[in-house]
Amino acid sequence: MVEAALEIAGEGRWRLSGDLGFGTVSRMLKESHAGFLDAGDIEVDLSDVTRADSAGLALLVEWLRAAERAGRPISFVNMPAQMQSIARICGLDDILISSG
Repeated sequence: MVEAALEIAGEGRWRLSGDLGFGTVSRMLKESHAGFLDAGDIEVDLSDVTRADSAGLALLVEWLRAAERAGRPISFVNMPAQMQSIARICGLDDILISSG
């Protein structure tokens, strides 16, 4: 398993990498609260996510909800095909998959 990480990639831009599963998402959620919603528009690049399951998708949904509560727009770009498939099955593709 590749350890998940969330890194700043520029103003309002973040890079998520590694495995997003039941063993890693709760730590990612805790770590993301420090400064994650301080920016204006938020963009999360998922191109370095190596594996994801429904817990990884739940993390994105929680970030979406937190951004909405904070009045911040958020987008997820470069979502791996595996995550896109899970999002489609769950009916979340319209709100999670960005064309960016």
